[in-house]
Parts: sequence; C-alpha cells; structure tokens
Amino acid sequence: MKGIGTDEDVILMLLTSRSNDQRQDIKAAYKKAHGKDLVSALKSELGGLFESLIVALMTPPSSYDASQLHKALKGAGTDDEVLIETLASRTGEQIKNIVKAYKKEFNGKLEKDICGDTSGHYQKLLVILLQGSREEGVDEERIDKDAKALFDAGEGKFGTDEEQFITILGNRSVEHLREVFDAYKKLSGSELEDSIEGETTGNLENLLLAVVKCAKSVPEFFAEGLYKSMRRAGTDDYTLMRIMVSRSEVDMLDIRTCFKKKYGASLYTTIQEDTAGDYQKALLYLCGGND
Repeated sequence: MKGIGTDEDVILMLLTSRSNDQRQDIKAAYKKAHGKDLVSALKSELGGLFESLIVALMTPPSSYDASQLHKALKGAGTDDEVLIETLASRTGEQIKNIVKAYKKEFNGKLEKDICGDTSGHYQKLLVILLQGSREEGVDEERIDKDAKALFDAGEGKFGTDEEQFITILGNRSVEHLREVFDAYKKLSGSELEDSIEGETTGNLENLLLAVVKCAKSVPEFFAEGLYKSMRRAGTDDYTLMRIMVSRSEVDMLDIRTCFKKKYGASLYTTIQEDTAGDYQKALLYLCGGND
C-alpha cells in the first residue's frame, strides 16, 4: 500500500489465503509495526465490492454476522433474507457468540431489535432460534409423535396450527428432525417442505423452509443461496459475498460438492461468469478450486 498506487494482488493473496484467526494476528502485528489500523488503511486504498469483501474478511466471524444482522435491522425496512439465513444456519454456540458481539459492538440487544422489526409467528420462531438452545440427541419415542403432530397441524386439518411447526422445528435437535422428516414422508407420502409451502406464506414460510433445509444439509442450503445470488438478472453481490465469507472456513468444500451435484456446473466457473476484477479473484481464492 505504500507509495502511489496499490498492489491489489499482494493484498489479495495474503488475506484470502489466511484463516480469520491469522488475519486478526496480521492486523495486530501491522498496528504494532506501523502504528496504523490495517482495516482503515485497506479502506483508504481499495474501493467498491473488492473493498467490501476484504473488510468482511478482516472481521471476526461473530462480529461479521452481528454487523450483517445490524445492517438488516437498522435501515428503512428489514432485510429478512439475512435474518432467516443467519438464524436458520448457525449452530447454538455460534448464535450465542453473535448475540454477545452484537451487544458489544452496537450496544443493543439483538432480540429486542428483532422484536421491534418483526411480528407474529415469524417473530416467535426467530426468537426461539435466537436462544441457540436446541434439545440434544434423538428421542426415539417422540419421532412418530412429532411427525403426526406436524401432519395434523398442516395437511391433516383445515387451516394451519403454526404453533406446532414452530415448537417442533425450533426446538428439536437436527438429528431428531431428520428422523421426523423421514417419518413424516412415510405418513403423508410427501415432503414436509411441500406442506409448509401449501400451509404458510411470506416470511414465516421462508424461515420454516430454511430451518428444514438446514436440518437436512447446511451445505446444500448455502449452495442454493449461492446459485440464486448469481443466476438471476444481475448478481446479488451482497448475498454472494456474505455466504462466501461466512462459509469459507466452515464447509466450502461441501458447498462446492452440493453445488456441482445440484446444478451441474462448478461454483468456481459460475463465480467466474458472474463477477469481474479483483473482487472476482478474491472470491475464487475463497472458493478454493474448480470442481
């Protein structure tokens, strides 16, 4: 960064090929050596999507999630897609860390802010997920009961008992839910997602579907999110960036496998076709290779 012009390639190579912990160490060492904040220096040298991506990579994961949620809640209107994606996919421990980071950085309570921006059954399920305290293990005796309760709450009655969907999908362990989905299919002959699509609408529908998809396979959920972010008119760069940054050290290889299997194209070439410049290069580094 010294002198006129910026060597983007060096910044790119150094920061995309390190883990987030290593980036935090680099940030600390930079300040010690040069008496300047590395993130501020990067911001003054870079621009556009590339800058946003690099700054995101320099942020610790729970702080990054907290900042995305804050942004989703604070402007005019609410970015429900971010709320749904984050709360449906993170582990209990991750959610607790996000709540702490949110409080520290924005001096506010995430639950209070979510309640101020949402309502009804949708709000109720978000708040349950925000507790980050799913039950553990599989309760064999409850599998068929839960499947029947879900059937009776939706397809099996006139109208919908949303409370049952929320209680079961919001509280049971992921392993237990997978067994329930299988039992549900045997009982009703269709997937639970079909019932949710037929029985609910709007944000509640989207959140319930996300919870079911994440219980089945988090990498598949994100593969679908990435595909949608690129394969529409114009690229949804913020979703693309958010998923690539937040999953790069978690399950990127699995996401790539799911992407290829589901869409017949590699994530790498899809990113190549949809993005450009240093921003593209950085995303390709995060992707880690062509399948």
